[in-house]
Amino acid sequence: MNFPENLYYSDEHTWVKVDGDTAFIGISDFAQSQLGEILFVEMPELEDEITQGKPFGVVESSKKASDLIAPLSGEVLEVNEKLDDEPEYINEDAYDAWIAKIKISDKGELDNLLSASKYEAGLK
Repeated sequence: MNFPENLYYSDEHTWVKVDGDTAFIGISDFAQSQLGEILFVEMPELEDEITQGKPFGVVESSKKASDLIAPLSGEVLEVNEKLDDEPEYINEDAYDAWIAKIKISDKGELDNLLSASKYEAGLK
């Protein structure tokens, strides 16, 4: 399993890639492996305000539907439209198949997230 060191991770198996005041959000390699084949991704709407620790979308797989829990709070700037047609792209490359790009509301919330090594250790 792959856990890039340049990302932050949440206990709810989402990842965050920070770029200045914005962040890309997706689900971890561990999450996609547990879900199985991803069939549909319900993404937030543009300009939606998402809140750390609250649902912001749903991933449906061959095994179950799971809420996406926001790792950070912010305004949705963009969603990955490729996932509308190719939701299975998350299975192929969980870290390239981001779900939403947000404008971060509070960078202090990053302190609530985990490094790659701490996230991986928590899975054992």
